[in-house]
Amino acid sequence: MHSNQFNVSAEQLKKIPIPLFDLDFQHQIKTLVNKAALYRNHSDIFYSKAENLLLEELGLKDFKPKYELSYTANLSQAFGVHRVDAEYFQPAYDKIEKHLIKNFDTFSIKKIRFVEVTTGQYTENYVSKEEGRPYIRGADISNGTINTDNLVYIAPEDQIESKKAKEGDVVVTRVGTIGLSARIPKECERGTISDNLIRIRIFDEGKINSYYLALYLGSPIGVSLMIRNSRGSVQQRLNQETLKEVVVPLLPPETQQKIASLVQQSHETRKKAKELLEEAKRKVEEAIENEINK
Repeated sequence: MHSNQFNVSAEQLKKIPIPLFDLDFQHQIKTLVNKAALYRNHSDIFYSKAENLLLEELGLKDFKPKYELSYTANLSQAFGVHRVDAEYFQPAYDKIEKHLIKNFDTFSIKKIRFVEVTTGQYTENYVSKEEGRPYIRGADISNGTINTDNLVYIAPEDQIESKKAKEGDVVVTRVGTIGLSARIPKECERGTISDNLIRIRIFDEGKINSYYLALYLGSPIGVSLMIRNSRGSVQQRLNQETLKEVVVPLLPPETQQKIASLVQQSHETRKKAKELLEEAKRKVEEAIENEINK
């Protein structure tokens, strides 16, 4: 089964029948939908607080990269990093990296011994949700987690074992929009990471919190450094080797946990919003079925 895009014209939309239930029932549905919207708003607030706290702790709260129109780099620098593209030597990126290295315990991902980096699996052989397991794509990333609303699924026998997801894995987009990041939630465990993502697996959460890492990589700081390390003249691309060059500040565990707690609250309230919308949908569907069966 392949996913297809369907379109509805204005004329077709006019022909869709709408059941008019009594006002009390409509009020119940409206209340659920309004509560869901409130929870979603709270989720965004918690996520924004987490990002602001991260930037404050890094001393980059008011950071706004000033891109230089012209700058120079020594030939020895280019040879040293095996890069000749101007974007890599943009001074704004260099200032970020130097600030982090000077003020914090900061390491490139390749030098963090307790993480493993790998790419995902390509497939277009989708099956139904009942038959398969989640196939996690860049399009499914939202606010540091995976939005399960539009997931596609692949058959278990088509999965490559080394590309399977585990709760706590951190994934980032490597093509298109560079730097979208997420922590894999429990409901996506044993799914498969798609080939447009790079996965970072953490083996010691006591040293780096997965919620913290996903937030950092998806922040303006992390995204800037991933863009710096991406390659491609027409379409930018990250690969696992260039992602490994991105530096990560290892803040104290208690600071990471404070940031992670805000991210967790964001995810929990977003989940609650989804549950309320599903409850509203279920109530409408049951009401329609009752009318049909009368």
